[in-house]
Amino acid sequence: MPNLEKYKKCFVEAFELPSDEGVESLAYQSIQLWDSVGHMSLMAMLEANFDIMLDTDDMIDFASFEKGREILKKYDVEI
Repeated sequence: MPNLEKYKKCFVEAFELPSDEGVESLAYQSIQLWDSVGHMSLMAMLEANFDIMLDTDDMIDFASFEKGREILKKYDVEI
């Protein structure tokens, strides 16, 4: 599965979305389930799916779908 699909799937599963339509526009607290608990669920899914270990500052800075793409580049994950 291409990285973009895996990335979108993490959002869909973490936030219990019906599809990946519109995930590109998501930002922290833009939907009810992207609260602090949902955020940590997303972080755990990203780490598991991309076999990486995000550092704390990157988890804090991960405030949107687009920002996440930038952060994952630091871990050699091209989305």
